[in-house]
Amino acid sequence: MAKLDCRHQVRFELSEHPRLILIPHNRKNHYLEIPTSCVDKIPIAHQYTLMSYPWCFMWAPEQPGKERAAALTAATWPAGTSIGISFLDGIPSVQDRVKTAAMQWLTRTGIHLDFNWLNDPEAGTIRISFSRKGSWSVLGKYAEQVPKGEPTMNFGWLNKHSSDLAVREVVLHEFGHALGLIHEHQNPDGGIQWNEEKVIESLSGPPNNWSEEKIRRNVLDHYTAHKIHGTPFDMNSIMLYPFPAEWTTNTNGTRNNTDLSDMDISLVQELYQSN
Repeated sequence: MAKLDCRHQVRFELSEHPRLILIPHNRKNHYLEIPTSCVDKIPIAHQYTLMSYPWCFMWAPEQPGKERAAALTAATWPAGTSIGISFLDGIPSVQDRVKTAAMQWLTRTGIHLDFNWLNDPEAGTIRISFSRKGSWSVLGKYAEQVPKGEPTMNFGWLNKHSSDLAVREVVLHEFGHALGLIHEHQNPDGGIQWNEEKVIESLSGPPNNWSEEKIRRNVLDHYTAHKIHGTPFDMNSIMLYPFPAEWTTNTNGTRNNTDLSDMDISLVQELYQSN
């Protein structure tokens, strides 16, 4: 049975449990199973599977009495932190490719953080697995709250046959979450005018079967501007998901971004102070 305790840990397994939603994670219509009780922890999920971008979810604990957007500020690591990172499983050649891609966040920004790659699988604050389903990450320093032995980040479809582009794309995205970055579609500066009727129609039916409240919370609602450091919306961000044009009334949809944008770099430099 799947077990994902959204309050305390991230645990993700396939299950036959009846109270699950299905979340598409690649163009081949393979689906992830997520307990419905945890659906509000997943910022966006829908059945639009024609694009190749691998869908992920990010996790952060509830903060009663606070705006949901406060998670970004609270998730940021203190400047100068040496973040221990380890691999719970996976083959060395793929691990090395993940390391190479992840290090771009440091080499291209010059920020006051360090990724300390550890040999002990359970020693890292960020613990990476390849054995769970899908692609996901705990948001920023909330990784410290995940029990030892449990992954805080997963690359479920990366293997020795994955292209360099595929590795770079998904690793940069997930390590963006690990640095505290949210999904760009929830940036209030984006000016996205959602076709609410179409979005609700799409997400209220199979495979998600979401209530309107969940749809608004995870897709239609934006973060408050003062909680996201006042960054402008970035159509080129590695943190932006592709979505179809029919979901909006004023865009042609979004494309599949595969690399850090100039604004991604500037934002992280602002958060962590560059050298």
